[in-house]
Amino acid sequence: MDRFELLKLLDRYEERHPDEQATLTRVRKLLAERDRAFHRDCFMPGHITTSAWIVSRESGAALFTHHRKLERWLQLGGHADGETDVQASALREAEEESGLSGFVALPLTGGSEILDIDIHEIPARKDEPAHEHHDIRFLLEVSEAQAISRQVEESKEIRWFSAAEVEARFDEESLLRMARKAADWLSRSPVRPS
Repeated sequence: MDRFELLKLLDRYEERHPDEQATLTRVRKLLAERDRAFHRDCFMPGHITTSAWIVSRESGAALFTHHRKLERWLQLGGHADGETDVQASALREAEEESGLSGFVALPLTGGSEILDIDIHEIPARKDEPAHEHHDIRFLLEVSEAQAISRQVEESKEIRWFSAAEVEARFDEESLLRMARKAADWLSRSPVRPS
């Protein structure tokens, strides 16, 4: 996937979520104006990151990481590190951060689709100025029967949360929005049986 294909994904996403046009305009502007938009050293205004809402093939639970630096539970993801194939980047991050394998991107038919897009501010720290993460998010499924092996330097813990636990425990709109979108998507295209 290259920039042109990502722009087509953004167009399809906008058809499904016309109310998010302001966010999409900002992502498109970043892609048009910054050659290094996929690199973590692009600080003005920021850079592309990727993440995934990961669901268990068996139970439908969602996988979260307790981020060591941010002290928050989040979906798995990270920097694109120059990779323009944002779905491949999200899959790589999911595998690296969880130690799980066999991820499948949903939907199963029709090609790649973006689940959610979020732009959030990253505060200045050490040698990095404040900047934005333009996070492109995908829906992935995997078997929870595997043993999780977290990246110790990035994560305090990785664990599965049921839909009820997500709703009861989290109040961050970005996470709840992904949960709603994933639930809607899965209600129309259920997770495959193992």
